[in-house]
Amino acid sequence: MPALRLFGRKWLAASDDLVFPSLFEICFRIVWLILMGIVCENYWQHTWNCREGGLGVRIYLGGTLILITLNLLLLIGLVNRSAQGSITETHLRRLVGPLLMCKILLIIPEIALNVFGTIWAFCNVIKCTTGQKFSKSVIEAIVLFNWVLFALIIFGMAIVFDPLGSTKYRRSRDSNDNNGPTESAFHRKVYSLWMRRFRWAFCCLRKDEFGHEAFAQVASLLSALFRGTDLVPSDFMAGCVLLRVRQKRETREMRRIRMLNDDGPRYSTDLARIFATAPSWMTIKNARHFMRFALASYGWPLVCYMHCCTGPYRLIKKSICCACFRSKYSVVVDDNCCLCHFAGVKFMTHLRNEDVLYASFRNHVFELPFCVLADHNTKSIVITIRGSFSFRDIFTDLTANCERFEAPGMPPDSAAHRGMVAGVEQLMKRLRETNILDRAFTTYPEYSLVLTGHSLGAGVAILLGAKLRSKYPDLRVYAFATPAGLLSREAARYTETYAFTVGVGDDFVMRLGVDSIENLRTMIIETIRACKLPKYRIMLNGFGYAFFGVPSRDLETTFLDVTQIESSGTSASVEDPPISTIMPPTASMLSREIGVRRFAKTRLYTGGRILHIVRRKRTELEKKSNSGGPTYEMRWATPEDFTELKIMPRMFLDHFPDYIYRTMTKILEEQKATAESITSIHEI
Repeated sequence: MPALRLFGRKWLAASDDLVFPSLFEICFRIVWLILMGIVCENYWQHTWNCREGGLGVRIYLGGTLILITLNLLLLIGLVNRSAQGSITETHLRRLVGPLLMCKILLIIPEIALNVFGTIWAFCNVIKCTTGQKFSKSVIEAIVLFNWVLFALIIFGMAIVFDPLGSTKYRRSRDSNDNNGPTESAFHRKVYSLWMRRFRWAFCCLRKDEFGHEAFAQVASLLSALFRGTDLVPSDFMAGCVLLRVRQKRETREMRRIRMLNDDGPRYSTDLARIFATAPSWMTIKNARHFMRFALASYGWPLVCYMHCCTGPYRLIKKSICCACFRSKYSVVVDDNCCLCHFAGVKFMTHLRNEDVLYASFRNHVFELPFCVLADHNTKSIVITIRGSFSFRDIFTDLTANCERFEAPGMPPDSAAHRGMVAGVEQLMKRLRETNILDRAFTTYPEYSLVLTGHSLGAGVAILLGAKLRSKYPDLRVYAFATPAGLLSREAARYTETYAFTVGVGDDFVMRLGVDSIENLRTMIIETIRACKLPKYRIMLNGFGYAFFGVPSRDLETTFLDVTQIESSGTSASVEDPPISTIMPPTASMLSREIGVRRFAKTRLYTGGRILHIVRRKRTELEKKSNSGGPTYEMRWATPEDFTELKIMPRMFLDHFPDYIYRTMTKILEEQKATAESITSIHEI
């Protein structure tokens, strides 16, 4: 940061991104130099005896040695200069551009020599040959590797090519300056660029009814998020590593404060105390039971994932071979020939064919697969909605701007996630067309209605519950890993009466929303500016953190002054003033720009009453005695606890539906074991 300027344009790379690519090329160049030196030693004298082509071969051998040597010197210079200074200290890397320009210009004579070497080694046009098999093999190998290297250079330049790199961005207040487009014009250019990318990369989605609308919404979001910044992809990666260090340091300080003040969120392993104030239907046992239905909505892929070796065998027992040639199941829509998704639903829920009242596996933008099932164990009609599993679902997720949401009993002026609101409308349309709920309750009049889902399915289930609650007042929703940007605050508070949300650990989706992403963008830029390490050190540290965790010494030695970046606040609201940093006025001006909310005009929160489960840290006594204890502890959380997106090692794993299911299973098993041990003690 800022992006590298070369050939009069901006690229999606920075001057400190060349350390590792240059080191990689140096290793190959040294090997080539040694091999070419051996070839020249053995072959140079022979070229003087050639009647034809000897001069050309000597030019090739000598020129190749010279070019490899020059490239090595340039690469060493690039490594040295690119490794200088922190990410923002670009003046220390001012020679990277000229060195890189010389390196690129050397490609022209290299290509010319490599063409000659190709003709000499493979075409038998040049008569100056030798019987030394080693020399011939070395020349052939070097020629081939050079072509591979040229291809990699072209591929790398294509990756870091910025289509808008030649456009000079200027803010609208400088309208008298004609050096570049205004902010709004630049935004339109970025928007058009994202639209072209989506149409090319996801051409199959263009056939969907709402495909173009989703492209437009996501393009608008992406063009707004990082406008006014000069981040390149590697800056974002380094910023995430630094943010992990910063957040761990802040967590450590918060723990110290809580220990001194004896306050802060209290987690407990006592389920009876935790659920004492909750409705009777909000239990871990019920949540685990309906989590199986949420898992079932993913169909056969999740069965194969959870049972890697035996998954296909388990599905064969439930599948119907060549079902497309038999009488069609009217209750199953858009499944494959052998009804594999249908088999996955039956396997995960342990239900019979007749208990699956309706199953739609149709997946389009804003249209999610769902199943309507009859659960006789709990006497419930269950609607289970699938979470994100395809590119269409991702576009539904990313259509994240807020939209007015109306439902009976919902507070006035409520807002919700636009993509999920559209998903609810499509699902309501399918329920009305099939009239499946009326037919289900005609068959089972004493049953109640339960909605469940994971991730995107959880958000849609909560919104669908609000729509159906006036008709089914006893409706219950069991949601797992519900996204953060779902509902406005008062609407989220209303959903606590009928929705039970379960979240585990550092699940990133429960903290993922437009507002949290904008906060993340601001925190990354602030953290990068406060860091005193070069980028290559940050990347190396990041690999170490992934395997061994963040050592305590790095919490104090990574930043120039951590206390100042902590004072800026990490969860600013939409109305908060611009964020100041520890950097000079020019940097502060950029920070004020990126601190402005461009997309998140209304903050959205997680819906339902939230049970947050975390892994319990063992006490010192338990560690010394190597004794066990409850693995997990939990508490009732508020939506405000999930407004900050955290960079944590388990942020992805904690979101997986099978991991949430195993967590609740472990809690129930430990609770049962504890109850049995207490009973046995009393009997003694």
